[in-house]
Amino acid sequence: MVLLQTILILILVYYALKLLLKWLVPKLLNYAVKKTNERFGQQFGNYTDYTEPRNNREGETTVSKKPPRKSNPSKKVGEYIDFEEID
Repeated sequence: MVLLQTILILILVYYALKLLLKWLVPKLLNYAVKKTNERFGQQFGNYTDYTEPRNNREGETTVSKKPPRKSNPSKKVGEYIDFEEID
């Protein structure tokens, strides 16, 4: 009788934990995501890009282009070897 009672208690505890975790895990994940989002917002909230000057008047458009990369076509990388199959 004690063995049956122990098995029944274990089954009830298993299903209770299963139901509790189905409800609790999404709440904990939402809380963790919200807190992480707040931390990133605080850390990067005052971020401004200082690489380009911001002296444009309202309505004015500025286009910045990167200088073209200089390639060196005369630079030899290696020797080409043509392999043939031997029957």
